[in-house]
Amino acid sequence: MKKRIGLLLMLMLVPALMLGTPAHAGLSTFEDLTLASESYWNGDDDGSGYGTYSGFTSGDNYFANYEAAAYYSWEGFAYSNTTDTTTAGYTNQYSAITGGGVNGSANYAVAFTYTMWGQSAQTYNGYTTGEYEQIVKGFYVTNTTYAYLSMRDGDGYATAFDEDDWFKLTIYALDSSYNQTGDYVEFYLAEGTELLSTWEWVDLSSLGAVYGLEFELTSSDNGAYGMNTPAYFAMDNLETSTVPVPAAVWLLGSGLIGLIGIRRRTNL
Repeated sequence: MKKRIGLLLMLMLVPALMLGTPAHAGLSTFEDLTLASESYWNGDDDGSGYGTYSGFTSGDNYFANYEAAAYYSWEGFAYSNTTDTTTAGYTNQYSAITGGGVNGSANYAVAFTYTMWGQSAQTYNGYTTGEYEQIVKGFYVTNTTYAYLSMRDGDGYATAFDEDDWFKLTIYALDSSYNQTGDYVEFYLAEGTELLSTWEWVDLSSLGAVYGLEFELTSSDNGAYGMNTPAYFAMDNLETSTVPVPAAVWLLGSGLIGLIGIRRRTNL
């Protein structure tokens, strides 16, 4: 009888030992957000003049936002389908230099990382599934038209980039309190006169399991009031994956179930 019990337990535990619990992938494409043609969403204003902390959800991720319409101001994340790749300046702050999303899709996100109102450009995992600790595989990034043309040609605040200039995106991992863990990944949106004008993948798997991300832009072009380069980038197809339950946990659960079933049979 003991040999039979041992065999039954082994048959139940071996699959768990080999596989554990599979992870579930999530993808924020922004195509699940409704927009009129050539338009954008940059926040919900409550009419008070002081603005509203809000955000939006795509896939399993929440994208933080603050907007104060009375001050013509917003920060954090917006989403857009505008396609203007030629108009320079602030009036064209919601267009990607690619003229659309990844693989010709319509919608994408735009981040403004300057934090006048205290809302950092942050994303939070698990908004729809409740699986808050996840592995962020990565996302696609490109320059906005506003930032690209400013770096290429210069404007009233920024100078045209030369071979010594750079524009860098830093992505920080966030812990369960949504504070930076100290882990980060860097990606250059411009190096010298080589300005990013296509969608490029940023691999974030090295960050491990995180609760969210925070995005920061820095530049070689700075003045008395901070960075001169427009603090914008465009994002698409943010991909996350839930953390698999370790096989050891399933070993324990499966073993207990097996013992209960065997005990019932032996007590009949």
